[in-house]
Amino acid sequence: MSVAEQMSVIKRGAVEILIEKELEEKLAKSEKTGVPLKIKAGFDPTAPDLHLGHTVLLHKLRQFQQLGHEVYFLIGDFTGMIGDPTGKSETRKALTREDVLRNAETYKEQVFKILDREKTKVVFNSQWLGSLSATDMIGLAAKYTVARMLERDDFGKRFATQLPISIHEFLYPLIQGYDSVAMRADVELGGTDQKFNLLVGRELQREWGQAPQSVITMPLLEGLDGVNKMSKSLGNYIGINEPPDEIFGKIMSISDELMLRYYELLSDMSLGELEKLKVDLREEIIHPMEAKKQLGREIVARYHGSVAATAAEESFVKRFRDNQVPDELPEVCINAVADLNQSHVLLCRLLAVTSLVKSNGEGRRAIQQGGVKVNGERVSDDGIEIPCTGEYVLQVGKRRFVRVKFV
Repeated sequence: MSVAEQMSVIKRGAVEILIEKELEEKLAKSEKTGVPLKIKAGFDPTAPDLHLGHTVLLHKLRQFQQLGHEVYFLIGDFTGMIGDPTGKSETRKALTREDVLRNAETYKEQVFKILDREKTKVVFNSQWLGSLSATDMIGLAAKYTVARMLERDDFGKRFATQLPISIHEFLYPLIQGYDSVAMRADVELGGTDQKFNLLVGRELQREWGQAPQSVITMPLLEGLDGVNKMSKSLGNYIGINEPPDEIFGKIMSISDELMLRYYELLSDMSLGELEKLKVDLREEIIHPMEAKKQLGREIVARYHGSVAATAAEESFVKRFRDNQVPDELPEVCINAVADLNQSHVLLCRLLAVTSLVKSNGEGRRAIQQGGVKVNGERVSDDGIEIPCTGEYVLQVGKRRFVRVKFV
């Protein structure tokens, strides 16, 4: 592709490119010399599983692979033990090296559902950060001032409100930036919340006599609520290792507006096809539900295969259009004496015991809102008790089912 064509692909979904002219010059040089650019994105393995929000960067990395450039998937096994202070109002709890390495192994398996395994270089930043001496670390710390650090929004807010900032948190942007020095990166990708850290990398490269990396910031993907950043802690996420039916059902639950954003950031659909889809939706040539099904099939197929995608769609249609309970349900066996020590149990507690909800309070709210069915019948009394005998099919919302057997 020409530089202009490459820039069109690179800009898709991106929030900001710093500095755009520099990136164009790097692409032109790469085209002339035949030497691919070195593209970097770092991921701290602070949790074992990835969700679709994490994959926004992975899709952009894959686009660079398809453009012929060299992609480095950087696992922050060293930085992960510090904890990125970005967006945090308090010091993060440090992870053990064992936690980080265990999570890193799951990352390595999951990323190749998107990236080309043969064209991806997986590196760990402990390779160079772990060998820095105390003298090296002091020299690195001397490259930045406290005043500059406090320009960072989250640090500034914590300082103004007299919330503690640990010294090691100031080191985080510096050692993340040093990754770019050690790797001699041409381009680094990150979420919009990482802009400060990415720009530190540019400055440190200058300090070491390197050409500063181009920075591309990608948006933070909204979760199922369409408002907040996708997050496991908020419960608005779609995990890439979730069962096919769960992924498909969650995709079908998003708003029409959010659907188009997911298409732009997560789909392999070309820009031309995406524009046509927008026109077809606007002119009512295609129904939004059909467009969501198409998106659901694509995403499920990516992580579970095309057969699973077809089965998930069929299950969705059967469950929601025909209002049927799925043929296969997860089962939970409960010993009324040993587990509950009672002859009757509050429905809200039973929902929590079977993990359909996280707590009795959440179960009670789900009942009050009309989102709970027992054996297909909607229940509205949050004080109802269920006899601890026989079996029941419990349903919360449209997608969560379980068969309870009392023994």
